[in-house]
Amino acid sequence: MTIRFARARGGILADSGGTARRRLGAIVGVLCAVLVVGPWTGGPCAGASRRPNFVVILADDLGFSDLGCYGGEIDTPNLDRLAAGGLRFTQFYNTGRCWPTRSSLLTGYYAQQIRMDPPGGRLPSWARVLPHRLRALGYRSYHTGKWHLLGAPKPVADGGFDRSYWFEDWDRYFTPSNHFEEDQQLAPVPPDRGYYATTAFADHAIACLKEHAEAYPDRPFFQYLAFIAPHFPLHALPEDIAKYRDRYLEGWDTIRHRRWTRLRESGIADWPLPPLETRLSPRYFRPELLDVLGPGEIRYAAPWDGLSAEQKRFQATKMAIHAAMVDRMDREIGRVVEQLKAMGAFENTIVFFLSDNGADATLLVRGDGHDREAPPGSARSFLCLGPGWAAASNAPFRRHKIWVHEGGISTPLVVHWPKGIAARGELRRTVGHVIDLVPTILELAGGTAETPAGAPPLPGKSLVPALARDGTVRRDFLYFHHEGNRALRMGDWKLVSAREDDDVWELFDLRVDRSEMRNLAGEHPDQVRAMEAKWKALDAEFRRHAGVP
Repeated sequence: MTIRFARARGGILADSGGTARRRLGAIVGVLCAVLVVGPWTGGPCAGASRRPNFVVILADDLGFSDLGCYGGEIDTPNLDRLAAGGLRFTQFYNTGRCWPTRSSLLTGYYAQQIRMDPPGGRLPSWARVLPHRLRALGYRSYHTGKWHLLGAPKPVADGGFDRSYWFEDWDRYFTPSNHFEEDQQLAPVPPDRGYYATTAFADHAIACLKEHAEAYPDRPFFQYLAFIAPHFPLHALPEDIAKYRDRYLEGWDTIRHRRWTRLRESGIADWPLPPLETRLSPRYFRPELLDVLGPGEIRYAAPWDGLSAEQKRFQATKMAIHAAMVDRMDREIGRVVEQLKAMGAFENTIVFFLSDNGADATLLVRGDGHDREAPPGSARSFLCLGPGWAAASNAPFRRHKIWVHEGGISTPLVVHWPKGIAARGELRRTVGHVIDLVPTILELAGGTAETPAGAPPLPGKSLVPALARDGTVRRDFLYFHHEGNRALRMGDWKLVSAREDDDVWELFDLRVDRSEMRNLAGEHPDQVRAMEAKWKALDAEFRRHAGVP
């Protein structure tokens, strides 16, 4: 069925006689220019033959091993195909939290350098968002989904994007009331309109690509597709949940071990699986929450065999919803890939897929609250993954989102570019960080990483050499700091501390121990002192960059 999109402020357009699933396209009529949905047959984009296009896809709270190509049991065939036809990075890092990662990804700076962690107003006058840099190289830029670059509040006016669907209502996958098109607020989506955020995001991204192919075929593009899935609340379509309903009754201990086994077999992980941290509480936990959620919820990552039957069913259902959210995101990515193929841009489009932080152990209720009588995963429910399943999703690492142990900051990174990457299905053990995407994209686009007067140099490294051969990118350090959690990686040494551990520094040799199980601080005190001094010097330097006293 052909669905026509019309730009409309303040209302939702519906097609006549369609199912809820097909009405998703009409809903995004609020967001898109007048277009006819269907394969574009105008031939290859001329601009794509000269400079590559870029599609950066960012998941929200996805665990390191949630994808099939990173050891998971969730069905992700589209991302698995991209990985099989491209590269998987095994030591790529984010910042451990939503907004600092987006700040770093889009500006090329550590969040602390630009007043984004903790958030502190506007970006410094010298900071540039990536689309500003790409515009000078002839690119058009499109944004879809979560924004969260707090120092540049509006994606078009402040971020330099040409088109944007900006979704800020993270508590409502089905009925958002806080969403924007081209920086202008849209009307709330009423219930029972068939809207689901993940699909709506893909619809908007596809519409932007169609418009680009028709109106700007001689220009390259940058598409930033920032899903909110699988961030809490656990909201998914009923048919997607049904697919996974009983899959997780065997529990997080078994799933976690099985993922670790597959990661070892694939060559991604060659270190022991750390034990569950059974007394590590979610940071924002309030005891009264258990009265709201009922007896199925638990505060800690307890051994699965010790749970009651009611707890096992409740917890397995939560993971089934999480899996359904990831599964649906993969399907929608598949639709975006098909559009790239239809417009002749796929071969010369570089696709990056990654996550903004590790899976989240948080337990809370906000938004419209939680109705214990509502079907789990529906709009009237508000569930979070919790510490047990977060530990499984982040396998084979320790800890979760917010912490800067490996489980909080390690992300899968899939890079796919048929025209430019000869390798197929190879691993890259090159160490990387989200600050590297700006210099990488700029080099591939034919630009430079030059900075304006008064700006510090970009701290990231171009990953272009690693696209051809592993081990070709050298760096002195990577720095981490979030909510009192601190870390520094220098070579294979990692110095790390957490607020829950009384801020005591631990030292790990990541070459053999990315599980962070054997603390070597007592054996190498000089290394600890040197790295601590370096971390403190960097922290002070970054605060000066940001103008923070």
